[in-house]
Order: sequence, then structure tokens, then C-alpha cells
Amino acid sequence: MSAATVSGSPAATGLPAFWAAYEPVLEAFHRGEMTDEGWSRWQSERLTSVLRHVTARSPFYRRHLAGVDIEQVTPQNLPSLPFTTKEDLRREMYDVLSGSPAEASVFYETTGTTGASTPCPRGVKDIATSNAAVEESWRRLFQAHFGDRMPVVGLMGPSELYAFGDVFTAVTAALGACHVKIWPESPRVGFKKALRLIEELGVEVIVCAPALCLSLAKAALHYGYDLSKLPVKMFLVLGEICTAEFSANVSSVWPHAEVYPTLYGSQESLCIATGSATGDLHLSQPNYLFELVDPDTGEFLGTTGEGELVLTMLVDGIKPLIRYRTGDLVRITPATPGAALPGPVVEVVGRSSDRIQLGESVLHPAELESAVLDGVRGCLGYQVVIDRAPDGGDEVTVRMDILPRAHAQRAAVSASVAARLRERAGVEVSISVEAELDPVTNTGSFVSWKAARVLDNRGPLDTSVLVARQVAHRYAITS
Repeated sequence: MSAATVSGSPAATGLPAFWAAYEPVLEAFHRGEMTDEGWSRWQSERLTSVLRHVTARSPFYRRHLAGVDIEQVTPQNLPSLPFTTKEDLRREMYDVLSGSPAEASVFYETTGTTGASTPCPRGVKDIATSNAAVEESWRRLFQAHFGDRMPVVGLMGPSELYAFGDVFTAVTAALGACHVKIWPESPRVGFKKALRLIEELGVEVIVCAPALCLSLAKAALHYGYDLSKLPVKMFLVLGEICTAEFSANVSSVWPHAEVYPTLYGSQESLCIATGSATGDLHLSQPNYLFELVDPDTGEFLGTTGEGELVLTMLVDGIKPLIRYRTGDLVRITPATPGAALPGPVVEVVGRSSDRIQLGESVLHPAELESAVLDGVRGCLGYQVVIDRAPDGGDEVTVRMDILPRAHAQRAAVSASVAARLRERAGVEVSISVEAELDPVTNTGSFVSWKAARVLDNRGPLDTSVLVARQVAHRYAITS
């Protein structure tokens, strides 16, 4: 990717000079040729540039970092700086920006499902550096699966004020692929029209949230489609956790489709990691400094292992963030030699706020999903219901919507799911196979994974669950 592929006024924002320094690092990174010395020099220079940028241009960071000698801050002593939190972003709003929205190329906001929508404009540097990671990921993945030809790509994004549509539109254009925006949650599209276009246009790749893979299958069956005859060969998923067990189940529902996590990021933090043909997500190393901290105490844990992900952006764009607490629990491991993509591997295990106290254990979302779906095939959706037992313990019911062809395995599935949750949390479990689940399960991560997948009756419903229930009608498959 070159700076010329980015729209806007690059000369006015210093993109050519920035790109002249950035492009050699990006290319060396993609070739796997960056040395430890090269990384140290790049990260140190970019950190200083960004700190100068935010303290000069952001009213929030001017106050937040007052008294810090930014010229003495290095990647090694960065953990001595204060965190930036989501509460900071909601309180400070436009004061977090390092420039006015008019200096950006495009304006976005967060969805605002559980708090105020915060501004997330992007300038040409932000767009160029973030999209470059996605473009390289898709180039390699499509080459591995489709050879020299490009598939038709169907984009199923969350909303018009989200970056999803613009990012993947730009990437498909750069790769020379055709894309179609078929957002089933839009009142102008709906599932029926989306399925018609998938069939007529020969859409082979669908980009969506993981939950939508199953909702789309359920809608196709509702409208009389044979899933084995639809052209879909690949789901590229983003926006929530996607365990290996979930992916295997989706592939059992869609006979010719494989599932790959394609992007991990957010409106605020842009593209943190991109997916590879092995199913791993690889961190966009030229664009960030990564830390892991204890989600409860904030104690620095290092740069590999497990903890809450903290980001410092290395691109001096419109909204660079310093030591931003993402709220995401992740595991970071070094990439193996010859990996399908460069950069450390990150596994997203769920949001820290979505951890679940169940019986004798605290389970991360990914652990709970893995326990429910391990070995399960033909499942169109699930919900974990937690009640208080008469003896004061926890009672768990797993509701599952299973394809008729998988009903023969119902007893074995029930026994294995119950055994896994009993082993991991010490709770008794019953399985209920139902043709129609709670509509909230279709909302995926639009509000939160936990709000969609877990119904906890041990106390009052929290705000996220109430919000998810309010918007669940938008995800009806009969639209």
C-alpha cells in the first residue's frame, strides 16, 4: 500500500514525509526482516513524536501529562505514565483529540450503547497505517484460498457511523476485489434481500460479527435456501470473541465455508491486529506499543502472557491514545518462525467486565464458549442461563438451537457440555434444545458478548442486558 491510495489532502497533513519513514518499516515488518535494533529505534522515535504531538495539540493530554518530561519517556519506562481510560474519553470528548474534526478525513463515533458516544475522527495518517495492516492480511489470505483471482466480498457492518464499511471498502478497492454492502440489520436491506444478493452475485466471502454467521444460516433456512448450494466459502469475523470451537461449529452449519478472525480493534484504537490463514490474529506492530496489566489492580505484567491489553499509539494522527486501557483480556505470544503473518499473536479471551463468577470459578467469555461448543456441530445459537439453586449454589441451563440433522447427537452433546461445565466450575448443568432462542442472542457484541449469551438471574439485570434487549428486534431473521 502506498500513501497515494489514501483519499484526502495528504500534503496538508504531512503524510508524504511521514510515509517516507513509515513505508520502509512496514515493508521490512511484512518481510519479517525487522531487527530488535530496528524496532527499538522506530518505537523510541515514534513514541517521542506522539508525546510531543498530544501535549501540544490535545487539551486533555496537556493536562493529563502535565509535569512529565516527555523527552525522557521511553518504551521501557512508559508504564510510569498514567492510564487513559474509557471514562476519560467519555468525560473529555473532543478535548482528547489532537486537532479539530475539520482536520480529519472522516468522522466516526462509538456506538454509545452503554455510555455517551465518543468522537473518533480519522486523518489520512490514521487511515493509511491502519488499513495497510488489513490489506496485507487479506492479500495473503485470499492468495492462499483463491489463488490469483479475487472473490466477491459481502460486507455486513453494524452501522453507518462505524468505520467498518469505509475500511473494507478501501481494502477491497486496493486489492481489486468487488464488494457489496449487504447489511441485514438495515431496514433498507434485511435478511431476505441479503440472501438474494449473496446467491445472485456469487458472494464467496462475508465480513461480519461471529453471531451473524449463525443468524444468516437460520435466516437462509427460514427462507428455504439450501446452505450447501449458497456460494459462501469464507466468513471473516470481527467485533467479538471467536473461539476455535465456535468456528468449527459454523463450518458444520455452512458446509463449504471456513471461519477466520479478520480484525481485532475498535473505533478508538483502530486496527490492533489482523487475521491469517492459520486462524491467528497478529498484532500491528509498527503502529502501537503493547502492554499487559492486571485487570483489577492495573499492575504492569509485561508484553507477553495474559492480562488486560493497554495500547500506546505510534502514529501522530487525530486521536492518538497514550496507555489506553482497552478493557480486553488477551493472551500475547511470539509468532512462530515462518508464520503466515508477522507480529506477535494475540488471542482475545473477552472483556474484563464480561468475566463470570460461576460456581467455584471465574470464567472468561472464551472459556465459557469453549466449554459449551467443544465438539458441538450444527448449533444455530446458544444461551447460558444461570439461576440460584435452593441450596444457594448455581444452577445452569444451556439453551441450544440445533439443526434437525444434528438431533441424533442430542444426548451425547448434552452429556459432554454438562461434564465440561461441571469440571470447570463445579456446577450442575441441564441442556434445553429449543427451536427459538431468546432474541437477545442475535445481538452478538453490539452491546456485549455477555449480554447476548448469558442470562444471569441471580440478581437484577445490568444496563448492558437491558440495552441489548431494547435493540434485539433489529436482528430478527424475518426482516
